[in-house]
Amino acid sequence: MRRVHEMPFGATITDDGVRFALWAPTAQEVALVLDGAERPLTQEDGGWHRLTVPEARAGSRYAFRIDGGLVVPDPASRFQPDDVHRESVVVDPAAYTWSDGSWTGRPWEETVLSELHVGTATPEGTYAGLMGKLEDLRDAGITAIELLPLAEFPGSRNWGYDGVLHYAPDAAYGTPDDLKRLVDRAHALGLMVFIDVVYNHFGPSGNYLHAYAKSFFTERHQTPWGAGINFDGSDATAVRDFFVHNAIYWLEEYHADGLRFDAVHAILDDSEKHILAEIAERARAALPNREVHLVLENDANEARWLGRDGGRPRLHTAQWDDDLHHSWHTLLTGEADGYYVDYADRPVERLGRCLAEGFAYQGEPSAHRDGEPRGEPSAHLPPSAFVGFLQNHDQIGNRAFGERIGDLASPERLALARAGLLLSPQIPLLYMGEEWAASTPFLYFVDFAEDEALSNAVREGRRREFANFKSFAEGGHDQIPDPTLEETFTRSKLDWQERSKSPHAEVLAETRRLLELRQAEVVPLTKTRFIEARSSQPKPGLLDVVWRYEGGTLRFVANFGESPAEVEVGSTGSAIWSSSNVEHEGGRARLPSWTGMFIKDSAR
Repeated sequence: MRRVHEMPFGATITDDGVRFALWAPTAQEVALVLDGAERPLTQEDGGWHRLTVPEARAGSRYAFRIDGGLVVPDPASRFQPDDVHRESVVVDPAAYTWSDGSWTGRPWEETVLSELHVGTATPEGTYAGLMGKLEDLRDAGITAIELLPLAEFPGSRNWGYDGVLHYAPDAAYGTPDDLKRLVDRAHALGLMVFIDVVYNHFGPSGNYLHAYAKSFFTERHQTPWGAGINFDGSDATAVRDFFVHNAIYWLEEYHADGLRFDAVHAILDDSEKHILAEIAERARAALPNREVHLVLENDANEARWLGRDGGRPRLHTAQWDDDLHHSWHTLLTGEADGYYVDYADRPVERLGRCLAEGFAYQGEPSAHRDGEPRGEPSAHLPPSAFVGFLQNHDQIGNRAFGERIGDLASPERLALARAGLLLSPQIPLLYMGEEWAASTPFLYFVDFAEDEALSNAVREGRRREFANFKSFAEGGHDQIPDPTLEETFTRSKLDWQERSKSPHAEVLAETRRLLELRQAEVVPLTKTRFIEARSSQPKPGLLDVVWRYEGGTLRFVANFGESPAEVEVGSTGSAIWSSSNVEHEGGRARLPSWTGMFIKDSAR
């Protein structure tokens, strides 16, 4: 089986040769630089410049010369073997033969995500290296891998959020076919593959759109990275198509099972139909016989994107639940600076609201935001509309020293939080190596070696970043790892040998046990119709959350207080999990400090 996504941009292999197309509405003339020779492109209506070259082929190197001067890569390049400033390469996507023709995906409720940075997830730091670890991930109980952004970024190392060529999987990790082999192998093992995409900005180096498509951006909208992308002004049609096609391209040509959209609160669009809605509608229409999962990161807590129709997502499948993380983190660590101030006042109550209703903030004022209201009502949504986590790339890497939660909380507290994450009906996400409590940090790193001024700006900016997080900077600014050094990147690579050593082996065994319980006891329940959920605090520090489904109920009781708590747990349900020192007899349970239990009661 072969898969090709047809699009109006870039280099397309046709029966007549290779068609090159560039949207350059503010350029007077565009020439194709192909294997060292130049040919003028034909200027057409709407800012398009096109040319079909019979002798061009897969492997040909090409670029575009703008107005007789600057030579730029193709913004829709499928491959950039020599990084963001050099020539693009013609790729024949039909050359790869897929072996997963029967794969249509897995139901969302079965998802257990492992968020992975390809460059640091394995010693090799490549798609091929990661392919060799897929069986280990599957055997741990993970059902889906989520790859940090792959779009070509400057240099050889980056988190991926500085991508500038959205259609080219980064060459530092391998070739396009290497990525396809990774996806193919994952599907053979029953694993889904998600890819992060960044549609709110371009990275600071290698974006040449301003040179020939100034209307790709607009000063009417300002983002943390400068002028906003023009989703709603004149010339917006081509801009919107660029991102709509990009989303479908990853889902179709690379057979990804889902996308995670970065920081959509920074996608500013006043159109009658927001670009997020158009992407979701067109992606689902293009792939009607597939399980397609579209996940948002949205600091604004806008429940409007997550609505259901007959239990199926109308637009987007779920959202990363930062509120849930912040509540857990505050409870686990006691940290209360920065945005944690919004959760430190009533962490148990806020955790309970997140578990039962999704968002802790559903329109209430945020102290961290100087009293600005945040969020929309979310209690009507099923728990599967939210992705929960105890850590992710942001929450680790945006600390000064890249510490994981295992460095900040006791093993006893983490044991309860781990069970709370993996057995609650939200969709759980583990950050790479979390299944065995990896000890390696995940630091912030970049490679702007060709731009020393930019490297210096990043280095100094990193040192200033922690002014509002005093507890993160206790080591002193001079000790903060330099993000531009290769050593910082190398320190972030996972040590897979830890998995077989204590205490990591014990954590891995417990993670496997919890995920087996999840698939056997929790997932079947979440596949039935969600009715309602509630959260209560029978006494300070004691949390009681109940989720009701058509197929039965699930209950989480946890004692975060310092003293033991007696709890009525009833006699009709069964305890599917409890902390080792919980005493449970005769419909009552005694929960010591930082212990809990999950109780399931099937419908009769």
